[in-house]
Amino acid sequence: MRDLIFDYPAGRALFGVSFEIAPGTITALVGPNGAGKTTLMRCLAALETPYSGGVVVDGLDVEQHPRQVHERLGFLQDFFGLYDDLTVRQCLDYHAAARGVAAAHRQDAVARSAGRLGLSDRLNDNAGTLSRGLRQRLAVAQTIIHEPSLLLLDEPASGLDPEARQDLSRLLLSLQGEGMTLLVSSHILAELEDYSTHIMIMHEGRITEHSAIADIGQAMTSRIHIALATADERLRELLEDISGVSDVTVEGRSGVFTFAGDETARAGLLRRLVEAGVPVTAFDAEKRSMQDVYIDRLRRDRGGEESQ
Repeated sequence: MRDLIFDYPAGRALFGVSFEIAPGTITALVGPNGAGKTTLMRCLAALETPYSGGVVVDGLDVEQHPRQVHERLGFLQDFFGLYDDLTVRQCLDYHAAARGVAAAHRQDAVARSAGRLGLSDRLNDNAGTLSRGLRQRLAVAQTIIHEPSLLLLDEPASGLDPEARQDLSRLLLSLQGEGMTLLVSSHILAELEDYSTHIMIMHEGRITEHSAIADIGQAMTSRIHIALATADERLRELLEDISGVSDVTVEGRSGVFTFAGDETARAGLLRRLVEAGVPVTAFDAEKRSMQDVYIDRLRRDRGGEESQ
């Protein structure tokens, strides 16, 4: 996607958005309500025409080749409809046909997709009789029936119980393992953290962060917990003398402090303490969750606006 601009009658929704998604990754698309996430996905899915800019999927320009893009892409919107009078089997068969799956392969495609979503025993049930969670599963099954190379999911876990959400996480990881690329939007950040490789943060129509989750976690300021074999009065002074250390608290044989540095810098800090003779027995950095990263970035973005 390059320099994408999209306007609604009431105002601009996307402001020159540009990014690339690496094949075989799972990107978590997060941001406040109204940030432009759904609009962005609809542009990727060739369902909206931007004011300017371009979108390329699998080497195909979305605006010039929308039908070919649809064959390579699956898109499940937050609000979806099902054909309630059709059985689960008929729904899946219809979507397979609509997505260009050859008639000779549709039965296998239906069985495979139903099995992935735990719907094999529901194939003869009418879609209209399914619970909210089962309807969500059917919608996902329809979306992947044609084995797309790019899968766009907008709030896919909505309505699913905890067990079904775990099953969905395993499914998405399985699809990634088979080479599929996924872009998933959700407000349940803990769920996204279970399977995402990258995070993309949107704020007021702009991409403010797009990075590998592992890289962000290493670069962020960490809270370090340290334990000693015996109390050492020098600990506070030694820590406060190290660049990047702040908010030091020491009580007896334990201490906690904030450190702005990656894993290499943390290793250097620990080495410095040990070389000084501090009897360190434990040195742990708090694991930062995706929600921590998201909140920090959102506050940074809003702070930048307030300072302008």
